Amino acid sequence: MSENSISPAERLKLGPREGITYPLMVKYCGNCSMPIEYCEYYPEYEKCKAWLEKNLPEQFERVKLEEETGDGGDDDKKRQKRGGKGLMKIKKKEEVTKRITLSRAPRGKKKSVTVVTGLHTFEIDLKVAAKFFGTKFACGSSVTGEDEIVIQGDVKDDLFDVIPDKWPEIDVDLIEDLGDQKR
Repeated sequence: MSENSISPAERLKLGPREGITYPLMVKYCGNCSMPIEYCEYYPEYEKCKAWLEKNLPEQFERVKLEEETGDGGDDDKKRQKRGGKGLMKIKKKEEVTKRITLSRAPRGKKKSVTVVTGLHTFEIDLKVAAKFFGTKFACGSSVTGEDEIVIQGDVKDDLFDVIPDKWPEIDVDLIEDLGDQKR
């Protein structure tokens, strides 16, 4: 080993290090709630910069200086090229018609299930709704699709009364009966 290199025991030494003041203080962004160093990877970086300029001007100046000294090709460094999640995507809520559909589907020879779709458009948690239906009708109930709850048994007629009672924002006119369907 050369005299200039640090031994592994020195590198892995526990305890406080020279030149660092303790306790370490990490400043978090009020917009994205991440440490300030990671704001540049947030999809709404411009909002983070506006928050920094308003609330932490000394940090904003440092970020601004780092941006100016960087070369033009740093955009390639920020973007992830392969694998992983990369940048978070902002989901836009599209306006969909609020309608609940009820249908009955066969299960075996003599048994059937009731399929409820459309509760998601009213921003109702499907797992909570499935649990409620299961306890209300004393049967099995589960979330099977992105916006589909399957209730064991033919309880379609009862749902026209139960759904508006449980969730008052849903009117009986918004519930549609599709009849018998194949799944």
